[in-house]
Amino acid sequence: MHMHTDSTHSVHLGVDTFGDVTLRQDGAPKSHEEVLRDVVEEGVLADQVGLFGFGVGEHHRKDFAVSAPEVVLAAIAGKTENIRLSSAVTVLSSDDPIRVFQRFSTLNAISGGRAEVVLGRGSFIESFPLFGYDLEDYELLFEERLALFDKARSQKPIHWEGRTRGPIRGLMAYPQVSDGLLPVSIGVGGSPQSVVRAASYGYPMTLAIIGGDPARFRPYVDLYYKSLEEQGKEWQPLAVHSPGHVAETDEQAREEFFPHWLASRNKIGAERGWGPASRIEFNEQVAAHGALYVGSPETVARKIVTAKKNLGMQRFDLKYSNGTLPHASMLKSIELLGTQVAPLVNDMLA
Repeated sequence: MHMHTDSTHSVHLGVDTFGDVTLRQDGAPKSHEEVLRDVVEEGVLADQVGLFGFGVGEHHRKDFAVSAPEVVLAAIAGKTENIRLSSAVTVLSSDDPIRVFQRFSTLNAISGGRAEVVLGRGSFIESFPLFGYDLEDYELLFEERLALFDKARSQKPIHWEGRTRGPIRGLMAYPQVSDGLLPVSIGVGGSPQSVVRAASYGYPMTLAIIGGDPARFRPYVDLYYKSLEEQGKEWQPLAVHSPGHVAETDEQAREEFFPHWLASRNKIGAERGWGPASRIEFNEQVAAHGALYVGSPETVARKIVTAKKNLGMQRFDLKYSNGTLPHASMLKSIELLGTQVAPLVNDMLA
């Protein structure tokens, strides 16, 4: 049987942030404390305008304020009604899988079943020296910790033994989730091994597409559904996460976004040995086949619909923060995404 990838004609729209450190009116960087309070406000607005999910990523460096996503999400949970609260992503390799389960099952309880953990290896490595792990064990840590997390999530006595921590013999992890199992997905940046691994656990996949034409990720989607099928796992939904910014017009969105994108791209690029970015690269990425969803509500909606047709995802999360992009601009982007982009996407797909 051929597993069809498109179970629904609509797309759930959400937003993600890493709590990027933004600037004050006078151009000085905000403190991490101010940024974290801003993120809570952004999460509350996302709920008010009817967005499906709010994701907060984990980093351990000066330019991002969020190192403990579930604490931020708990604050948002207390001020919201409907929005799903997820990590984007939790760096499982340098964390304790039992604690990850416990923190998110706690968040799930206090939010009335709205928590979701997105597990990944992370694209930054600062957490390894910070928590005393060796980068040489990058693969092994993730493999073992995912296996242990899966056992904790199963809500059965945990029997586990490995090389990266002491064994567990028949203990339980609490609190448990009373209605089914804790929602989880695997964040994948574009390695086939990660795709197959997500399928082998029967976990939903979140595909981070931060460069290039989203359509070129179709082979990963096909590989994922083929792997699910081969391993006798149930069909799972697919999510896509990409950066972008919504404003009233295309020109406004581009002009607001570009300088902050450029500074952030060049800062990280310098660390990773990429050449400097340019307006040409930016224009390619915001064009119809690029990975940046920057523009008016109609432009962004059309681009999401194109990605839906190419990849068949059920959920699309816009990473609305980007470097020093101001809080006020991000609030406007969230508002437009919920009030204008979401209805347009549903109309176009109807």
